[in-house]
Amino acid sequence: QVQLAESGGGLVQIGGSLRLSCVASGVFLRISDIAWYRQAPGKQRELVASITSGDSTTYTDSVKGRFTISRDNAKNSVYLRMNSLKPEDTAVYYCNATIVLRDGLWRDFVRSYWGQGTQVTVSS
Repeated sequence: QVQLAESGGGLVQIGGSLRLSCVASGVFLRISDIAWYRQAPGKQRELVASITSGDSTTYTDSVKGRFTISRDNAKNSVYLRMNSLKPEDTAVYYCNATIVLRDGLWRDFVRSYWGQGTQVTVSS
């Protein structure tokens, strides 16, 4: 069973910084694409940043220049460095990973997994 575990959220002042981490555990071949999503109260979940297996990154416009996504394949981890935080960044942040597994017949397949989320609150 593959699990994703986020950490690093918390309460921070406007202009502050946080670093979120997401670690994948379990039995699998490799992690393909990974992304961070967030969901604020009363709003839909939105894609914040993503990184491919080839380290190509994308960001939603509202976080460009402030957030940086990175990954450490050796540690099965993805990180989100968040700088210059604003109140509108307040949300639950979720990690989503596309993971490659192998079944009992040695066939590779992919499955998407979500973490449980970590709360980020930006306050004055």
